[in-house]
Amino acid sequence: MGTPKEAARREVHRHADRLIRLSERLHADPETAWEEHRAAATVPEPLERAGFEVTPAYLGLETAFRARYGSGPTRIALCAEYDALPGLGHACGHNLIAASAVGAALGLATVADDIGLTVEVYGTPAEEGGGGKIEMLERGAFAGVDLAMMVHPAPVDVAEARPFAVSHSRITYTGKSAHAAAYPEAGINAADAFTVAQVAIGLLRQQLPASARVHGVVTHAGDAPNAIPERTSGRWYVRAETLAELAELEPRVMRAFEAGALATGCELTVEPESRPYAEFRTDEAALARYRTNALALGREFAPPGQAARMNRASTDMGNVSQVVPAIHPYIGIGSLPATNHQHEFAAYCVGGTAERALLDGAVALAWTAVDTGTPAGPPAR
Repeated sequence: MGTPKEAARREVHRHADRLIRLSERLHADPETAWEEHRAAATVPEPLERAGFEVTPAYLGLETAFRARYGSGPTRIALCAEYDALPGLGHACGHNLIAASAVGAALGLATVADDIGLTVEVYGTPAEEGGGGKIEMLERGAFAGVDLAMMVHPAPVDVAEARPFAVSHSRITYTGKSAHAAAYPEAGINAADAFTVAQVAIGLLRQQLPASARVHGVVTHAGDAPNAIPERTSGRWYVRAETLAELAELEPRVMRAFEAGALATGCELTVEPESRPYAEFRTDEAALARYRTNALALGREFAPPGQAARMNRASTDMGNVSQVVPAIHPYIGIGSLPATNHQHEFAAYCVGGTAERALLDGAVALAWTAVDTGTPAGPPAR
């Protein structure tokens, strides 16, 4: 049989074709946050066939699941994301995240009982703004886990995640419609309210910390050119280094939206789309194990700088890391100059380099779990 690491790698590669088909199936059928019904049914299928106990609609969330194998004292959680981006499909590579998590779990199942592991795969919906992991945490998921892991596609390999804390808000202005030519004085222009707010945010950026980010989109700006818009809406994100900094920054941004309402006479409604995402707390020992294992597989980590910037992207995995030990490394798919959240990056999330990243990510996660469950020895080669 060889070492546990050798056995885990053999098992991952034995399932390679199935894992690649899973990734391709998800990529071809993107579903957005909280709508991932087909993905939530498809992703756990290989696990169920391998003897995992699968709980669909986990904790009452229709597009979440948990799959569990083994009964060892060390509990390893592998997070499978599978939601896509509106209009961009799998331009963040969540198809690869899900397939890598499944692959790592299949590899670990073959050695779990020998090295004292319980392997848990969490199907985590709505990472792209919906805060699925936060909902799961609040309902009791991840309690007692010894290490939570996932691997995220990026242009290049970066070991450590350093994401911003972020809030997600839905902004709505309500005014009053009127004929724009005949009775303009009778209207209250909700589109103008957004214009005022965005100008105020643009000016505010001069006084924000260099690390802060404020960005959003207007999703509805009116219905007819000759009718003063009576209702407009948008989605806005505010990012900061930590939740504490975010709590200080967000009220300043909200005042810009209040200025739009005050200037135009509109009514302003702000609805949080989820609880804020936290900054990431990396488990340094686990990250060191992952780095060693990834290097043993021939991965090369990018130096700090422009190529490594994806590790600043916000994630609800940050909230998990505040509760249990966690790592969130990035694995490269050789896409530069294409970067995450571009159509070109989505195209790179299937094919040769993506397939290698999928299998390397699965093996590196499995080996890191093996090292967590047993005294670390030399990496398998």
